[in-house]
Amino acid sequence: MIDLHTHTNVSVDSEALPDEMILKAKERGITLYAITDHVELNRWFSEAHYDNPYNDYDSYNNGETFERAMQSATLMKEKYSDIKILCGVELGQATSNLGLADEIIKDKRLDFVIASIHQLKNREDFAFIDYKKFSDKELQDLLNEYFNEIYTLCKWGGFDTLGHLTYTLRYIEGESKRKTDLSPFRDTIAESFREVIKHQKAIEINTSGLRQKYGKTFPDIDLLKLYKDLGGKVVTIGSDAHRPEDVGTGLTEGVTIAEALGFKIAIK
Repeated sequence: MIDLHTHTNVSVDSEALPDEMILKAKERGITLYAITDHVELNRWFSEAHYDNPYNDYDSYNNGETFERAMQSATLMKEKYSDIKILCGVELGQATSNLGLADEIIKDKRLDFVIASIHQLKNREDFAFIDYKKFSDKELQDLLNEYFNEIYTLCKWGGFDTLGHLTYTLRYIEGESKRKTDLSPFRDTIAESFREVIKHQKAIEINTSGLRQKYGKTFPDIDLLKLYKDLGGKVVTIGSDAHRPEDVGTGLTEGVTIAEALGFKIAIK
């Protein structure tokens, strides 16, 4: 059992103590566990550095957050010798400053990097957008912008795994009950997968959607199959837990999906 995507109270959206998360992982038989707290590059500096009209998480100085994340995860690695712990990070919006991203991933304390997009330029964080107010065209424009940003991220390739590719659907379909058609973006997604494969990286099977209203993994089986058909060989798997009770949830289902498609689960 492995869980390569989890958060602690170093992340702005979690209150979980690192020890509580690790003890729950041990209780559930997880032997490889990554702590991957949020570090958003579009919020690396102080609030004064940005022209951002949105409050959303109101979280800045993520440079300081990164250092706290490294110190906390390193301490947990030293404290718990009976479980393999990776010092990781979920690097959000690396495309906002790829030069800075290149410097961050050189940190020798880092074992594992998830790359994700949680927010687009001049838009609110996806978690705070009211999708019910969007016209169908506005929704399609948002998704087009999102998948193009994912493509830019994949061309960079400075990560270990691409996090929760269809994350936006958690809110669009799961929370707002808006039906979406991803077929217009399938070519862009395929090009993103080709970049991941070229850079010899992985994509993540994020199981958080299974316990949420969305009800599927991020990405779903259809897109995982597309990745496999294009030559993708390696996936990682993570619960995206932000509280102890969610640690390890959905992993069995995720592994079943991966094995059915012929994937190997990456263990770094």
